Amino acid sequence: MKIVRLISRIFVGLIFAYSGFVKALDPLGSTYKFTDYFNAFGLEFLVPISFVLAILLSTVEFVIGLSLIVGVFKKFSIWMAFLFMLFFTPLTLVLAINNPVSDCGCFGDALILTNWETFWKNIIILIPTILLFLNRKKETIKNMKKEYSAFSMMIVVVISFSLYCYDNLPVMDFRPYKVGTHIPNQMIMPEDAVTDEYVYYYTMENLVSKDIKEIDSNEYIESNIWEDTTWVIIETSEPILVKEGYHPPIHDFMIYSDQESDITDLVLDDENYNFLLVSYKLSDADTSKQNQINEFANYCKDNGYNFICLTASISSEVDHFIENTKAPYKYYNTDETTLKTIIRANPGLVLLKKGTILGKWHYNRFPTIVEFEEDILK
Repeated sequence: MKIVRLISRIFVGLIFAYSGFVKALDPLGSTYKFTDYFNAFGLEFLVPISFVLAILLSTVEFVIGLSLIVGVFKKFSIWMAFLFMLFFTPLTLVLAINNPVSDCGCFGDALILTNWETFWKNIIILIPTILLFLNRKKETIKNMKKEYSAFSMMIVVVISFSLYCYDNLPVMDFRPYKVGTHIPNQMIMPEDAVTDEYVYYYTMENLVSKDIKEIDSNEYIESNIWEDTTWVIIETSEPILVKEGYHPPIHDFMIYSDQESDITDLVLDDENYNFLLVSYKLSDADTSKQNQINEFANYCKDNGYNFICLTASISSEVDHFIENTKAPYKYYNTDETTLKTIIRANPGLVLLKKGTILGKWHYNRFPTIVEFEEDILK
């Protein structure tokens, strides 16, 4: 039984530690996920604390996991793991049934799970967690002072690491836009790829008997009811996804404007250096480095390099931003979610050449002209 408890403790600890680590690695991504859930459930008033909750969740998960692995505050850690699973297991069942957000975000971008996969994952974790909880009294504390110090150190380290990744960029990038990625290759759809399968529901009325029934589009065709002129469709539902097909890693990357239409291929095929300033929402962008950005944009213009801004903001917001910042570069539209996925910063800078991502910088680490000439170009 002691060996079973040890295996259970290590197993649950590894899951918690890994989940906490990948969230701490990308606190802004976790913030976006909290925001998505709050918006989906009509809890918009909680959006302002999304970042705090992201830091808190990653810290709690990582500390619980590492404590279980190394055997620090075992009773407390087992209690916390049990309460954690007791809360999140039924919650993930609700999310699986309602599916308000397709990706749970429990393992960040490192491992994408559907809501149903997340629920069954939690059921698997819950079993050894209950075993540990029922046998928690058998765990002892050897040295309170040392364990308290170790526990405190874990908290400090994981919070510091998370804040570092927030103020810079995640030190590991699991998203499809990491440095070295050739974007066109990630957009290819194989010829034999399975596509999404949708179904419609028709509400039909019999003109003779006045009976009303609902029928899905597959049954509508197979039953040949469409040949019976006494039945007419009086209402059609929105398409419902019943089976998800293959989606290339990058499937929603597009750069366009009202004046120049779609310039995606022009940018991806260009053999010149293309700097993309990414700001999904200009009104929320940090402008502390705007003078440096303007100077760098003018340098690119003078030296034949391309410098544009990608944003999801509407034209009036763009005009207002230009008026306040004197930004000397063109603005193009890209989907907001795509921009948030490309880089975890607002604004962030991406360097492309012939469709390959050569570099990415947080606004706190924008390259200077000297750094570009002496380091990046080489």
